Amino acid sequence: MEKSLALASLGQRGLLLPVWVKAALAANDRLKLYLTVLQAASAHTAHPNHDPLDLTQELVAAGLGPATWLHDLPAGASRIDGVLLVPDLERLVKGLREDLAIMARPVLESTTDDAEPHLRVHQWQDWLAALQGEQLDPAQLRKLTHGKRDEEDSLHILIMDLHKQINRLAAELASEVIAGAHVWQLQDGDRELVAAFMDGLNRTRPLKFDHPGLDTAATRDGDRLLLQNDIGTNDAHVLVIQVEDHTIRLTYSDLHRSRFAFFQSLLTPLGANWSVPESRTTAELNEGKAYTVGTATFECPDDGSLRAVLEGIGAHIVFLIDWNRARKRLLNFVDKEGAIAVLTQAARNEDGHMAWLKAGGEQLIFGAMQSAGVGAFRIGDRLDAVLGDAPARSYLMEVMHLASQALLHGQPVALVADETRMLLARQVQRRSAEFDLLEEHAAYCQALAQAVSDALAHDHDGLHEAAQELAARAKAWERRADHLVMQARDEAERQPRWQPVVSLLGISDDVADALEEAAFMMSLIADHHQKGWNAEVRKALSRLAQTVLQATQDHVKALAIARTLSTDNDVADNDAFLAASWAVLRAERQCDELLRHARRTILHAIDDAPSLMLANDLAMTLELASDRLLSAGYALRELVFNQTGVKA
Repeated sequence: MEKSLALASLGQRGLLLPVWVKAALAANDRLKLYLTVLQAASAHTAHPNHDPLDLTQELVAAGLGPATWLHDLPAGASRIDGVLLVPDLERLVKGLREDLAIMARPVLESTTDDAEPHLRVHQWQDWLAALQGEQLDPAQLRKLTHGKRDEEDSLHILIMDLHKQINRLAAELASEVIAGAHVWQLQDGDRELVAAFMDGLNRTRPLKFDHPGLDTAATRDGDRLLLQNDIGTNDAHVLVIQVEDHTIRLTYSDLHRSRFAFFQSLLTPLGANWSVPESRTTAELNEGKAYTVGTATFECPDDGSLRAVLEGIGAHIVFLIDWNRARKRLLNFVDKEGAIAVLTQAARNEDGHMAWLKAGGEQLIFGAMQSAGVGAFRIGDRLDAVLGDAPARSYLMEVMHLASQALLHGQPVALVADETRMLLARQVQRRSAEFDLLEEHAAYCQALAQAVSDALAHDHDGLHEAAQELAARAKAWERRADHLVMQARDEAERQPRWQPVVSLLGISDDVADALEEAAFMMSLIADHHQKGWNAEVRKALSRLAQTVLQATQDHVKALAIARTLSTDNDVADNDAFLAASWAVLRAERQCDELLRHARRTILHAIDDAPSLMLANDLAMTLELASDRLLSAGYALRELVFNQTGVKA
């Protein structure tokens, strides 16, 4: 209804409409709180051992602070044969009837008597009047609280419908507009607060694109400034802000518990102190889809921080629009935690998810996966299973940024699709999941080499208990390294692109085997088989072990560089990789010479046959580890050359 027509139809009563609208908005808060109390009572009877819901903040926000009977009502509820017994139910029903009349008044006064709101309101007033005693059967409770529009009418649905109609009336009654907010009867100091809220809202408003929502109304109600934002088209998705002195109270309702938690996380850095919302969602009602309501309080020390918090709240609202749709589509590529992490970071970056949805959403990613090359992805593969958790999330965040920037600047969706494909191609080239296994395996090899080298450097070969402990640790590390090889083989059965990684890990596992064998030999030597060992023998074997250790460290370095190499890397990265690879080659050649020197030293110093055999075998095993490291280095070199398109 146009503003002029609405006022004309009201005659002189239209002068009272702003007062009625204010009263209706306050009644709306109380009505929703009454229904929440009933839901909390039902939940408490289902789980009597849990503490009942603390509604203190919500009672204060709704102007019902002294109403201790409401606060205590859930704890006093019980259930017998499915019937909910509610103390003070008649008092609560009386409150429902009175506030329904207050809320409905501006709507009824601005429509004709035969209009639909009149009939519904009168029917519900009669229904409430018929409720007697302190009992609610399951059908009555559901008729009061459910919010599903494909079922029969409920009081909850009526309240939501009246709320939307009141919002429209408030916009028609607005005496001025501040940065897009419809406002009336403000005080002088209110305007800069409304402007601060709208600064944040309008900064991110373009990120909703053509989606409806974000209409804002503001008015003064006694000592409080009231701001209300109609987030989207959903009836139960509403945000109300009360500002009194330097305190902000924000009441937020949402059908989706996970989106509620998401909004909580966005407002936490602004200093939000939330009431506990978890128990506000009653799984027994509305098939677990009852809306969640919570209140956040912000205590601001001065005017500047008050305006900053209002601006921050306004800037984050747009990211609630179509949030659940985006979350569900992201589950094709990451787990639930990953999807929420992506959406949270996209909001903090002020990229949002709407551009991604408009540009194709999940089809963008599926198209990029199809174009990533033969064997990169198979049907049913999830992005995080192939790239790894962190790289998959990072990729999705980058895609959302690309989509947001492109659509905000009027660039075609086809460009977003091309950039999405190119970005994934670079991610696949890095093959993070494969390098995670390679680096973990190399870390075990380095740990084995370090342990053997330290033992020789500190004469642990002669300490029986220390040598036995070393052998046990080495065996455990070698087994873990074996498990990584088996894991890679399992992946290769699904993903042919893992075959080169399996080959490299197989060679690298020979290094782990050799070093574990060296640790075992040291335990045998410590068992009274170091006869004839002197400082020269220990020095020769220690130098051999230290050279092998250095080679394992260079191999780890080469792997770390190889992870990031691609066709567009600069010369410095390529040179660093080749330098680390050649360091492994030089170590192998040095180990050949050190083995010969160690043998001469051992033969010259040791006469005892078992001691001579074990010392020589230890030297040979250490040199074998360097040989296998060289083979692993060549295999890594070939893998990297194939990855970057270089012919070996």
